[in-house]
Amino acid sequence: MNIKHLTTPIKDEDIMDLRIGDLVYLTGRLITGRDDVHHRVVKQHRELPVDLNGIAVFHAGPIMKERADEPGKYDVISIGPTTSMRMENSERDFIRETGVKLIIGKGGMGLETAEGCKESIAVHGVFPGGCAVLAAEQVLDVEGVEWPELGMPEAMWVMRVKDFGPILISIDTLGNNLFEDNKKKFNEVKEEVLPELYSQVDYLK
Repeated sequence: MNIKHLTTPIKDEDIMDLRIGDLVYLTGRLITGRDDVHHRVVKQHRELPVDLNGIAVFHAGPIMKERADEPGKYDVISIGPTTSMRMENSERDFIRETGVKLIIGKGGMGLETAEGCKESIAVHGVFPGGCAVLAAEQVLDVEGVEWPELGMPEAMWVMRVKDFGPILISIDTLGNNLFEDNKKKFNEVKEEVLPELYSQVDYLK
């Protein structure tokens, strides 16, 4: 396992040596974008209000609080990852159309996203679940919000972060997929141990 620090804008050569199981810490611009953002870009072909080329996108629905003394400025209260698999049907096209280099979320993604990362030179990483407050503490500033009409969880929150992580690489630029690989390994082990388990369970006899 290697540990790498990335700074946006991320270049192809910055991530081509990353492999599944590596850890990444991100500094720079991080922008939230989940179901509705992907739908607007991939299905509706809407022009993005912010350039994602070389940037990191976080599958997350944050809780933000507007500052009483600075209208239009926000503090992050909590920002936990959303299940990335929800974006599986559109992520490949999203990567191709936006130029995003690092996708962050909860859990793994499937074969389509793996192919997208391979084609467009991008990676997917997993942020630890249950650490939403910790993630908020790693946000230096909220620069603004785009598409606010989508509501707080679905809008694009443009943030500056420092050493945001740890982010576990689950899909690398070669299309290797940590979660899919683990599923195969677990299923192989399962096939070996199930007969013994079945023999010890009375209701299956």
